[in-house]
Amino acid sequence: MSTTEDPVAPTKPATSPQPATPAHTGQPAADAQPPDNGKRRLLMTLLIIALLIAAIAYGLYYFLVARFHETTDDAYVNGNVVQITPQVMGTVISVNADDTQTVHAGDPIVVLDPADSKVTLDQAEANLAQAVRQVRTLFVNNDQYAAQVALRQSDLSRAEDDLRRRMTIAQTGAISLEEISHAQDAVRGAQASLNAAEQELQSNRALTENTDIADHPNVLAAAAKVRDSYINYARNTMPAPVTGYIAQRSVQVGQRVSPETPLMAIVPLNSVWVDANFKEVQLTHMRIGQPVELTADVYGSGVVFHGKVVGFSAGTGSAFSLLPAQNATGNWIKVVQRLPVRIGLDPQELEMHPLRIGLSMAVDVAIKNDRGGQLGAAPNTVYQTDVFARYGDQADAEIAQIIQENEGSSGPGNEAHNTPSRSAKPTLGYAIRQAPTIAGRGMAQ
Repeated sequence: MSTTEDPVAPTKPATSPQPATPAHTGQPAADAQPPDNGKRRLLMTLLIIALLIAAIAYGLYYFLVARFHETTDDAYVNGNVVQITPQVMGTVISVNADDTQTVHAGDPIVVLDPADSKVTLDQAEANLAQAVRQVRTLFVNNDQYAAQVALRQSDLSRAEDDLRRRMTIAQTGAISLEEISHAQDAVRGAQASLNAAEQELQSNRALTENTDIADHPNVLAAAAKVRDSYINYARNTMPAPVTGYIAQRSVQVGQRVSPETPLMAIVPLNSVWVDANFKEVQLTHMRIGQPVELTADVYGSGVVFHGKVVGFSAGTGSAFSLLPAQNATGNWIKVVQRLPVRIGLDPQELEMHPLRIGLSMAVDVAIKNDRGGQLGAAPNTVYQTDVFARYGDQADAEIAQIIQENEGSSGPGNEAHNTPSRSAKPTLGYAIRQAPTIAGRGMAQ
């Protein structure tokens, strides 16, 4: 029996099952790996809240504090620089101070050779003494001329008596006419002598009326010469006009100097101020008298100076420059200008923490109270010194002493044996002190 076999179907190799893919499943990839969106949203929310809080805080700070303050770091210490210049020509024989050292008002800091001016002063003093003695003689002559008048009056009276007696005797014929004529001539001569004596007395009195020896014109003229010579002699010693620190010393011992030659400068650091250069847009509410807080780079932020606005400059820095800008010519570009504002400092704080001219400062002006003005209403600042006035006082004392010694007034020291010697010149108040020279030694403190 024949059988038929079914053909064998080709077999497929066994394969492992494949994982489902998105192409197979049709689902998005996010479902397979979900991100941490919740944490990100939280961070973004916190950041936005922080920014809002910062913005609100800054807004509150600006409206409550910052808008009432104007600040700048374009500010520098300024002060007076007192130049020392000679008033007479001479050779320097002593320099009693050097840079960085302190001097006090009235201290002699530069001395010139006084030899020439001393000779002139001695001559002027001698002329004054001679003038006093001559005027003294005029006052003495008044008594002499008065005595002469009295004598001439006596002579006239005697001559008149003689004439009268002769005229009486002439009636008896005992006296000749010639003798009577001689008696008449004697009367006329006595009268002329009396007139001459009276004229001399009046002439001398015209030179001495309504005055005394000290106020006589001749004495005053000689005294003026002494005062001029004395002041020129005193000016050989240059005193410090103010108390301060020496700077810019250029004078040397032996140097020949002339008037107006700068020798050195004195800086009074107890009266410095700050010039703060604010932009013009910062000056809207700035007024005189507003309180100011300042810090100096030299001390850092730990030291705070207190002051107030004392004035505004009359113009910007560019307006007062050597070559001011001419905006009406060429291409014009607007540049924000700065105006110097002067700020006064507390003297007690300056004493504790001294400042030097030119140091940088940071300035903070409180402008909340803007009811003041920008034009100065306070009294003007006055700078003055009396050290040079002492020259005239000493000259007057010298003149009074010369007059007293030569007018013959009674009193101690005016007798011939008690008259003090005038060979030594007065110290002038600014005499050359026993201060070391600058050759290797510092100024005497």
